[in-house]
Amino acid sequence: LMRALAKLIAVNAPDLVLFVGEALVGNEAIDQLVKFNAALADHSSNENPHTIDGIVLTKFDTIDDKVGSAISMTYISGQPIVFVGTGQTYPDLKSLDAKAVVAALMK
Repeated sequence: LMRALAKLIAVNAPDLVLFVGEALVGNEAIDQLVKFNAALADHSSNENPHTIDGIVLTKFDTIDDKVGSAISMTYISGQPIVFVGTGQTYPDLKSLDAKAVVAALMK
């Protein structure tokens, strides 16, 4: 599956490749992100493979102490959290409120 995805990226040359993961899983999301990015690089036939450009975290409205993993994901990948999902419709995709994340970490 990752080989096919890497081929799709190479053939279509998208402007943006996003990793979509659940915020609920905490530190497991970091492991998923690292493995996803590594698989894209490993299965690409390009000399300079296109890896992720950003992160979308779903179920962000239900997290509490796991919010720190969001910061770790951006640090490890070097890519921003583009959107967070707070519901089940398109209007529920929101920009990340960094102040809210810091406030949740300081609880």
